[in-house]
Amino acid sequence: MTPPVVRNETELILRHWQDAVPDDRLAHLIRDVARALERRLQSRLAAHDIPFGHWTFLRVLWNGDGLTQRELSREAGVKEATTTAVVRQMEQDGHVVRRHVGGNRRRQYVFLTTSGKALEQHLIPLAIDVNKIAIGAIDEIKVTSMRETLLTMIENLAASENSGDNV
Repeated sequence: MTPPVVRNETELILRHWQDAVPDDRLAHLIRDVARALERRLQSRLAAHDIPFGHWTFLRVLWNGDGLTQRELSREAGVKEATTTAVVRQMEQDGHVVRRHVGGNRRRQYVFLTTSGKALEQHLIPLAIDVNKIAIGAIDEIKVTSMRETLLTMIENLAASENSGDNV
């Protein structure tokens, strides 16, 4: 029997889970779901000339700009060197500005420009749409349960990290 034709990377991920490792670790499944979500959002962002790498930073800044690059790195969950490169590009694109606040000449704070703020009304609906696609016909009770389960997993991991359990 000929294996089914795989038309895209997300389908390849699906086949992997259905055929090769249906009972693999949950962490891998969660990561693959995130990859599939990112791919769908990335294609929509590209239509607005927004690289996917800027998305996380924009989301953080829409929730409150005026962060140092170190704070922005922590909130986005990326290394400071990555943040520096992305912020530099976002500044060239006209979406953010860096400036000193008060008398502190060492720290630069990142602020959204009018253009960066305006992106929110165009890009958030794209993410909402991708989430709707992913959820599809899953009933609300299951979605709520999944959300609660994932949050509990984060709580468990945070507690483990706080306890110094690094083995």
